[in-house]
Amino acid sequence: MIPNHILSHIERSFGTITNTHSVGGGCIADTYKISCHSQTLFLKCGQLIPGMFHKEAHGLQELQKTNSIYIPKVIDVQNDFLLLEHIEPGIRKPDFFSIFGKAFAQMHRYTSKTCGFFENNYLGLSFQKNTPSTDWADFFFSHRLVFQLELMKEKKLECKDLEQLIFAAESTIRQTFSHKNTPFSLLHGDLWGGNYMVNGNGMPCLIDPAVYYGDREADLAMTKLFGGFSPEFYRAYEEEYPLPAGHKEREILYTLYHIMNHYTLFGGGYYNQAISLIKQFI
Repeated sequence: MIPNHILSHIERSFGTITNTHSVGGGCIADTYKISCHSQTLFLKCGQLIPGMFHKEAHGLQELQKTNSIYIPKVIDVQNDFLLLEHIEPGIRKPDFFSIFGKAFAQMHRYTSKTCGFFENNYLGLSFQKNTPSTDWADFFFSHRLVFQLELMKEKKLECKDLEQLIFAAESTIRQTFSHKNTPFSLLHGDLWGGNYMVNGNGMPCLIDPAVYYGDREADLAMTKLFGGFSPEFYRAYEEEYPLPAGHKEREILYTLYHIMNHYTLFGGGYYNQAISLIKQFI
């Protein structure tokens, strides 16, 4: 149920609400389609970590700067809700994944001289540390892998063997990323099948980002975590923005970060999967 103070806020800004329709929700937020006389809006609300909706809004606004792929417009954001442009779902164009792959590559051409972001944010419900740096090897090792170990310890999750393996491989990991220097690509940060939509024109639309600037290969690795996208997506990406040699080896480590995060959030078999990945890299 939408709290009354949120409904009142929306009506003061956009006129009388004519209809509200729940469109699901999960562990992070409840979501609704809100119809007003003037427009249709998309509402995310719920009891979240303070500031989370503001950070999501900042991520969406950063992605919009690339002018490469459709991003829902941020209409309003407060501590306990986020109001976005409503995206009417559509049917994929026949060449949808080719369009998507090319657009995603173009997004990655939007760059920064530093990796990280101007603020920390969240990957799902996990805190994501984005302290700006010009040293990608140190950023990824310290603020991605080691920081995930710290989060595991805070939750009292078993991680001793994983920690030993990661630190034993520290010099190799750092060497693997030592050539990854400025400029750094703008990353969605959490792109899998549940975080893109097909809009009413049959085109891709990105949602629910965990943005930061970094190695674009990290974004591509995340897309493959749950089976991957269509081969046309990766073919079109490579044609638009070819990947450098060695990306398959680095993909293991980028996948490791997300598997570690899933273990931090959900526990279970993700731990053994993380162990397997670091051993595969070593």
